[in-house]
Order: sequence, then C-alpha cells, then structure tokens
Amino acid sequence: MAKLQDHQLSRRERQIMDVLHAREQATAAEVLAALPDPPGYSAVRALLRILEEKGHIRHRRDGARYVYVPRMSRASASRSALKRVVSTFFQGSVTQAMAALLETSDTRLTEADLTKLRQIIQQARKEGR
Repeated sequence: MAKLQDHQLSRRERQIMDVLHAREQATAAEVLAALPDPPGYSAVRALLRILEEKGHIRHRRDGARYVYVPRMSRASASRSALKRVVSTFFQGSVTQAMAALLETSDTRLTEADLTKLRQIIQQARKEGR
C-alpha cells in the first residue's frame, strides 16, 4: 500500500480518523456521535466513503451495518501527526518541539519519565540520529 499523507485530509476527515484511531473501529453512527459540532449522518457516511476511496480506512459488514477500521496503525498515525506538528509549528526542529512540551505548565515529569527520556536520547546518540 502506498504511504498515505495526513495533509491530504480535510479537517473533518482528520477528525473522523482521530475517532477511528481512538476507538480502533466504529460505525458511521458511532463516528457521528463522537465528532465535535457534527455534520449530518449522510455527510459522515459520504466522508467515510471518501476516506475509504483514498485508502485510509476499510470496512467490514456486521449484519446491516458497516464497521470502519483505519488501515494505518495508531502508532504509525501518531508518528505521522507528530511529524506534521513539528514541521508546521516548529520549522522541523525536534528541540523546539520538545522544549515547548516541557515548558507547558501542566507537564509533570516523574523520575521514571526523565530516566526514559535519557535512555531515548542516549539511544539516538548511539544510532547517530
């Protein structure tokens, strides 16, 4: 399957993908119920069809209902979204993005968190990243 790009998604398509990744699967009615300021049911069905045509989701029949499932894993989708945020808001700088995360007032890192971050940084150094 070709690598899918999140920037090809509209705001509403991205919201639907967020719902599907959070739930792992959902019917059109479940997606509709989870959307902020939701459009009509037929609009959600149309957007799900478009997402399927673009290759982002697939469906299976469950009786009379279609159950939609993302084709990209949640981990892959989160990496893609994070890359988009770093690129868009931090000019591609991981350092600036990390600093922004650490500077937010609600960030509370435990000793275990700090140890894990040190390990990740040491591993990145070893691998030359």
